[in-house]
Amino acid sequence: VVSLTSPLSLLLDLLPPGVCNLLNPAAIYANNEISLADVEIYGFDYDYTLAQYSNLLHSMIFNTARDILIEQFKYPEKLGKYDYIPGFAIRGLHYDVQKSLLMKIDAFHYVQLGTAYRGLKPVPDEEVIELYGGTQHIPLYQMSDFYGKGPSLKQFMDIFSLPEMTLLSSVIDYFINHGIEFDQVHLYKDISVSEKCQLPHNSRHIRAVSSAKKLFLITNSPFSFVDKGMKHMVGKNWRDLFDMVIVQADKPNFFTDRRKPFRKLDDKGSLQWDKINQLEKGKIYKEGNLFDFLRLTGWRGSKVLYFGDHLYSDLADLMLRHGWRTGAIVPELETEIRIINTEQYMHSLTWQQALTGLLERMQMYQDAESKQVLLEWMKERQEIRSLTKNLFNPQFGSIFRTFHNPTYFSRRLVRFSDIYMASISCLLNYDVNFTFYPRRTPLQHEAPLWMDQLCTGCMKTPFLEEMVHIR
Repeated sequence: VVSLTSPLSLLLDLLPPGVCNLLNPAAIYANNEISLADVEIYGFDYDYTLAQYSNLLHSMIFNTARDILIEQFKYPEKLGKYDYIPGFAIRGLHYDVQKSLLMKIDAFHYVQLGTAYRGLKPVPDEEVIELYGGTQHIPLYQMSDFYGKGPSLKQFMDIFSLPEMTLLSSVIDYFINHGIEFDQVHLYKDISVSEKCQLPHNSRHIRAVSSAKKLFLITNSPFSFVDKGMKHMVGKNWRDLFDMVIVQADKPNFFTDRRKPFRKLDDKGSLQWDKINQLEKGKIYKEGNLFDFLRLTGWRGSKVLYFGDHLYSDLADLMLRHGWRTGAIVPELETEIRIINTEQYMHSLTWQQALTGLLERMQMYQDAESKQVLLEWMKERQEIRSLTKNLFNPQFGSIFRTFHNPTYFSRRLVRFSDIYMASISCLLNYDVNFTFYPRRTPLQHEAPLWMDQLCTGCMKTPFLEEMVHIR
């Protein structure tokens, strides 16, 4: 018979003083070793990289797109009663167009049960499994391709997609509640093309590296928008900071399509007709392609470090095809780290790991009483997992993890970025010659029992002998 002894007091003993607040939200985290001393050229995206945005932005995008659906696409006027729901969706979710399911998928292509929504309501786990042929697994051929678009699934990787997901769910919610039949593909396309508006906030980090390094800007935004934002953030002479500025670049096509040549803009943003044989400092260029960019600048390989927030459009091609170093801007990181640093999270995670270790070790006991205890542990473990998920987001949890596996988003983050951070301003905390070293995280055959933290020395190992008595 298996029995627990004073779990709460033991749990508190497993967490030494100071174990919380170990992670710094302003730190830069490395997936791959990189020395800034080797970087000669810094490149930047604009939206959510150089320019951060006010909290009103997503409501503005939602309201604008909702009104376009009503006024231009003739959707029901009563949709106007729906407002943006902050915190409903998270980045990195997948949407099954044919099934109208918004859901979180892990790195192994499994749907995290409890995170599948049709409209604004969760879909029962049993129904999700039935919809996918008796499994939680999504076959590879259905999954997103290199740029987050699959034959039936779309992955929302853009921060601007948060209001898009919320609007999509709101419209589906209205149709379901009113018994209105709708075409899933038309609905998805209508919402995707709805107009979005943007509003810059602040930035000051460019000056940190501008004196010693070359800087360039490649953005999909138009010049008029970038010019107003940069004047607000940096000043009227903002172009003097950059060796090159490229607007309306049409990423990710900019990185793969050789057909579009560069065009020069004058100071008022009007197109010039002359052929571009060199890229001049202080000038503004439109469209173009990376191949001409490399030919005209000679900026190649690991001496270039480019920052962006979109793992596919900004970073994937540069790392995999061209050998640039890449930095991912993940604003959600700050909030998630603050949650990880709380005692509630640390207690929940520690006890969850301890229960998992107990279940693994004690599963060989198959008498009736032991089976009952094991069932109780499994139930408690699931309750703690749900509680931990809800700390991040009640609907979908953390953008980085399912219950225990990395999310599909995390898998792409590790694959396409050398370093990642909550804001480009995190660079201000480091010397221009600083070297970032990735932590050696244990592989499964290297990790002791269930406590990965033993390798970093931040927690005691909850030896099972202290937690159970076998009579």
